[in-house]
Amino acid sequence: MVSNCNEIWQNCLRIIKDNVPSVSFKTWFEPIVPLRLEKNVLTIQVPSPFFYEYLEEHYIDILKATIRKEIGHDAVLEYNVVLTNNGFANSKPFTLKFPTQNRTDIKNKPVSIPTSTGSTEIKNPFVIPGIKKLHVDPQLNPENTFTNYVEGECNRLARSAGLAVAQAPGKTAFNPLLLYGNSGLGKTHLAQAIGIEVKERFPEKTVLYVNSVKFQTQFVESVRSNNRNDFLHFYQMIDVLIIDDVQEFAGKERTQDAFFHIFNHLHQMGKQLILTSDKPPVELQGLEQRLLSRFKWGLSADLQTPDFETRIAILKNKIYKDGIEIPEEVIEFIAANIQSNVRELEGALISLLAQSTLNKKEITLELASEMIDKLVKNTRREISIDYIQKIVCEYFGLPSEVLQTKTRKREIVQARQIAMYFSKTLTKSSLSTIGSLIGGKDHATVLHACKTVNNLIETDKRFKNQVEDIEKRLKL
Repeated sequence: MVSNCNEIWQNCLRIIKDNVPSVSFKTWFEPIVPLRLEKNVLTIQVPSPFFYEYLEEHYIDILKATIRKEIGHDAVLEYNVVLTNNGFANSKPFTLKFPTQNRTDIKNKPVSIPTSTGSTEIKNPFVIPGIKKLHVDPQLNPENTFTNYVEGECNRLARSAGLAVAQAPGKTAFNPLLLYGNSGLGKTHLAQAIGIEVKERFPEKTVLYVNSVKFQTQFVESVRSNNRNDFLHFYQMIDVLIIDDVQEFAGKERTQDAFFHIFNHLHQMGKQLILTSDKPPVELQGLEQRLLSRFKWGLSADLQTPDFETRIAILKNKIYKDGIEIPEEVIEFIAANIQSNVRELEGALISLLAQSTLNKKEITLELASEMIDKLVKNTRREISIDYIQKIVCEYFGLPSEVLQTKTRKREIVQARQIAMYFSKTLTKSSLSTIGSLIGGKDHATVLHACKTVNNLIETDKRFKNQVEDIEKRLKL
């Protein structure tokens, strides 16, 4: 039976290998061990709960298709998840729901944090294999300096605090320094400017910038390959750690747990932490309270939409750096019509220069007007999970906070499922993040909601019309 099990799994792997990138295949399929085949139930062993959740979220469709092809339409996939030194499994088809006591154990399982290492080398997740601490690449863009960061009323507090941190990292009251604001307002630029200034003033200090998605990916890989302690050792040795977009940790319990211990270690050792987020700590959802309370230890500084004078200064700074000349009236016209954020402001300037160069036209107010009209018309508003919940609730005449309750009323459950469906199709958020922001659910609930909505769209014409109406409102 075992040999038959291995043969069937190898057949599945041959199909999967042709349909997924080679790196993904090596990372997520090669470590799987087929254990047994009993009737129509295939049991596979995966290295960790993270591994299982990732397969369920990203590869369940191809797993389902290949296993059914080999075993039959009534095939069942059973996971055996390695937890500490013991394995356990549940035989629900194509999913695995942990028993309550095991789920609690997973959530509260302590992470071992060694305070020192006997080796002069550490595993560096940015350069494999391990390299010495002093050779860590800070991952900073050399263009993102304080010199290139235009100061205005919208960012004066954040910039001043950032400069103070750069002059005395870990020694000011601004630890951690949390920079928050909407997309495109310069959070990443300012955070990296602090890192660059620290490296110039204190070359011996180890500075590292990493966005939260990369941090999460590295952590999952360290768990998969049993190198978690090496991962933690590496981050414990950083003098100035910059984490971008910490809101992306929402719903990722084990990642938050690891970051919590890294945060505590660095803070206690007098190291500097710099964080960025799209919201202030009080509005962040899906993050553990113990993390949020630590975010409030230092200073939370917001970056606001730049006013007219600041927008002009930003454009003139960009023009001066590029060594070009643009009429004053054109600069003022762009600044008056692009008001949302710095990224779009600079993008409009680049578009204007491209139009002028490619079409061999002089930069005039008329050309700027034509370009701005097209740019504004073609710019789609970014859709957020909060906005999706608001539109869905308005459509069904429900108060927006009702989706966060535990009620099982049919109309509310259906509205919640539709909100999850659109959050998955219209945003780049992970299933865990979507679940945490819509009712505090897990990723399996979001998967079930999306499948339910898809099935109803195919079988219920009235429901299909409702979903289409909501989609139109979301894309207005």
